[in-house]
Amino acid sequence: MRRRLVIALLFALLSLDGSAQIVNHLKADRSTYLTYADCRMRPFRAENLQIADSLYALGTAAGDYRITAYALHIRMALDYVNGDMEGMNECFEEIRSLVGERKEARFFWLGVEQEWCIDLIRTGHAAEAMLEARAMERQAVIDKSALGKLYAYKIIGLIQSERTNHTLAAENFLSAANFCRDARAEHELPFLYILLAQEFIELKQFGNAEQYCRLAEQYLSIYNKTLPIKTMRVRTLLCNARGRNTEFWQSYEELSQDPMYAIQLDAEDRHALEVLYLRSKGQLREALAVADSLGNDRMRYDLKQGLYASLGDYPSAYGELERLMVNKDSTYIRVQNEDLAILDKEMDNARLREEAQKLKAQNQATIFIGFLVMFAIAFMAILLSQWQLRENLEEMRRKNSEMLRSRRNFQKAMEAKEAEVNSKLQLLQNRTTNVLTGYEEYLDY
Repeated sequence: MRRRLVIALLFALLSLDGSAQIVNHLKADRSTYLTYADCRMRPFRAENLQIADSLYALGTAAGDYRITAYALHIRMALDYVNGDMEGMNECFEEIRSLVGERKEARFFWLGVEQEWCIDLIRTGHAAEAMLEARAMERQAVIDKSALGKLYAYKIIGLIQSERTNHTLAAENFLSAANFCRDARAEHELPFLYILLAQEFIELKQFGNAEQYCRLAEQYLSIYNKTLPIKTMRVRTLLCNARGRNTEFWQSYEELSQDPMYAIQLDAEDRHALEVLYLRSKGQLREALAVADSLGNDRMRYDLKQGLYASLGDYPSAYGELERLMVNKDSTYIRVQNEDLAILDKEMDNARLREEAQKLKAQNQATIFIGFLVMFAIAFMAILLSQWQLRENLEEMRRKNSEMLRSRRNFQKAMEAKEAEVNSKLQLLQNRTTNVLTGYEEYLDY
């Protein structure tokens, strides 16, 4: 049973898009990994919340940061789906505290960071995503991380695309694609090619858009679940932008009949394509009704002003155009305010980094001075001990010299005494000899 589950998971992983590939980067135990992967592949199941809480309790009790991080990543996705931004941010910050500084968890952390930034962009918090992306880029330069650079440029590209800065978006997506091989993240390439194709359609550079469509289509046999829908959508948009109505109709009808169409594309994308299709068919009133269901104000105003103009209702077209201009102006002001906020934040961060560097330099200087003082004390202690040793040696030499002199004097005294004794013995001997000689002579006489 477990083997079947593993095989099923592997096949499911192959069908995921590049940004959602699930790998056991934290090297957690198999049971935790399979539970985590199952929840991440099916983020809308109600029981996922209980599973996340259970894993979190298990990881906390066991003191295993890997299980805890997986639990929080499951919970983070659920909070995003439920629109709980505060909960999502809390999960993200807790994951950061658990794995953000761990080298062995770098791949997992970068994936979480990228996902969080994309969710911020989708929920209208592009400024926060930009700050995180720039911080990610700076850290990637320090770490020499190709994957960090890839994700940073991808996020910045998505933000610029959302702001309709299509040239900047294309430049960043291309930079991201250039890091895919060095980062061993080739699975990101086809989805970056799709993003590039979309930007070149907006820039009306149809040759480049066609080139990147074809590059993405080379991966269809590998990513055979989500990629076909995404590439077909871009191909459909390209046909429409080129004014090739017959190809556009055929492509749209094939796309809209695909069972994965409603699953892989959100309602905004589907409604926008339907408006373009109905307009090209001349069904302008029907197209207006669909356009009214669009939640994106800028897209709705843009499509409706073109539809009213085609109907000859120029006052209504002018009204929609005026709303579109006001929306663009407000967007421009918002972007300017966001950029100022980003600049202020980055200046604050730079000031904090500068203060941290100064503090680090001061600490290093203090440590160096302390080392010098300790070295000086040690050196002086060595010199003092050497001097003391020298003094002791000199004292020992002096005492040895005195002892040697005393010994020599004693020896001389003993030699003198011995000579004196010998002299006296000789004298006594001579006297004894003389007495004996006199006594012998007396006897002879």
